[in-house]
Amino acid sequence: MKKPVLLAAAALAAVVAFAPWAQKNGAAEPRAVAPRGPLLPQEQALAGLFDASAPSVAYITTERLERTGLFTAGVAQGAGSGFVWDTEGHVVTNFHVLAGARSVAVSLDAGKPIPAKVVGFSEDYDLAVVKLVNPPKGLRPIPVGTSRDLRIGQAVYAIGNPFGLSRTLTTGIVSALDRHLPTSEYREIAGAIQTDAAINPGNSGGPLLDSAGRLIGVNTAIRSPSGGSSGVGFAIPVDLVNRIVPQLIARGKAPLPGIGIRAVDPMIVARAGISGVVIAEVMRGSPAAAAGLVPVDRRTGDVGDVIVAVNGRPVEAMGTFAAELDRAGIDNVAELTLLRDGKERKVRVKVVDVQR
Repeated sequence: MKKPVLLAAAALAAVVAFAPWAQKNGAAEPRAVAPRGPLLPQEQALAGLFDASAPSVAYITTERLERTGLFTAGVAQGAGSGFVWDTEGHVVTNFHVLAGARSVAVSLDAGKPIPAKVVGFSEDYDLAVVKLVNPPKGLRPIPVGTSRDLRIGQAVYAIGNPFGLSRTLTTGIVSALDRHLPTSEYREIAGAIQTDAAINPGNSGGPLLDSAGRLIGVNTAIRSPSGGSSGVGFAIPVDLVNRIVPQLIARGKAPLPGIGIRAVDPMIVARAGISGVVIAEVMRGSPAAAAGLVPVDRRTGDVGDVIVAVNGRPVEAMGTFAAELDRAGIDNVAELTLLRDGKERKVRVKVVDVQR
């Protein structure tokens, strides 16, 4: 019974015997910490921006069913980012973060996940809103800025959860403006912001901020052969977000600008060597019908009117046409430039919400 005590005593003696040698050889003492002055002004500003903005950033997790076999399915988990929109518990993210989800949970300030329900979404704008089932007190909505006065070269900051790493800050600049960002089939977002701030999988739905800590965009996509950041990321401009999100909260869906036409598949149009929107069908009683737009003749296959510009801005395909209608705005009148049989004409058409 005394052997363990003897062993312990021997071990202690060995440590005591070793200590003077270790101190003598400089192995026992840690290096002295070198003093430093205060953080540089730009470092202090960036740390302050993160401290003020991070509590408004959400970590969103989802569960969806995925087929694993002919008659079997399993639960797949997904993750993305978002941000607090208001004190009522509405959180904004991308539509593609929530697509197909059967359950959604939101984490704030490293707390426990809070169940949330989807209150509205728009695939065409790649935006969605969820509402926390039990919103905690002290929610901090993110300050909203504007994207109409952004300049190439100004500093931007992204906060999100890339690869599940919560509250990650990356920095960069506005690399380009007025990019077109494809969303749902045939549609694009006009005015998208291009940035070289590192955007990776998991950043989707998170905020892009200016140096004042204001929301200027929603990080949405990257262009990368490897799937990782390559310095080319895209964000939905905040002016569009600020117009669409209140509609999603109030109606559960966003208005969709149109003129009452169905277009021929852009792939078919491109293979035919045509630049513009070829009209497959004009809806009865629509603004397009009132303006006298002519679709493809189904009997002969002759191409009718081809829309080549909206308000003087060129239209190459349905995506840019939809983006230009969105730019024109619902209930406003747009001037279409049409081409038929080599002859050009212009018509004025009212833009309406085709989802009403």
